[in-house]
Amino acid sequence: MANVFAIHSVGNSLAAFLRNTYPAQIGVVDMPNCNFELVSSGQLAGDQDDGTRITLYLHRITVNEHSRHNAGKSDKTLSLDLHYLLTAWAANPLDEQVTMAWAMRQLHLHPLLDVSSLSPEAGWHRGDSVQVIPSELSNEDVMRIWDALTPAYRLSASYVARVVQLEPDSDLREFAPVVARRLAVGEAVLP
Repeated sequence: MANVFAIHSVGNSLAAFLRNTYPAQIGVVDMPNCNFELVSSGQLAGDQDDGTRITLYLHRITVNEHSRHNAGKSDKTLSLDLHYLLTAWAANPLDEQVTMAWAMRQLHLHPLLDVSSLSPEAGWHRGDSVQVIPSELSNEDVMRIWDALTPAYRLSASYVARVVQLEPDSDLREFAPVVARRLAVGEAVLP
């Protein structure tokens, strides 16, 4: 369980993982120079540079479907699924396709982020981990996302990072439950 910085920590950690494991060569073939970035909607709407890069864009956050049954119970933990769009940006098809294939393979081979690979600002606990799995989006959903964004459609794949658990702030006090009491006004009975 972590604090409210967990959402940013997951995306930032994914980009850092890809950046730190990207090879200069595979076999004897040089890999294209590539940057890996976590981006916001505003950054996607701005001018895009011509360099080869892979971006992670958080396009949706949902409450984890398996934790909904705990709603209203004493557990105050909020369990979330983070929906990312992994997108390739390049000036030529070779760079776009090779970098995208490599990134997808890395996420397939290493689908689990544990405390050692998550950035520390979220205050992760020792047993915390986040699973990154491919997610299916319909063509209509993909087109709606890209229609809402300024740049034209780019080669992309969707992933879900689950389960990101947010715990309540430790400085929030637990208050006793409100107890209702009914009082009635009436005539006093004298002995």
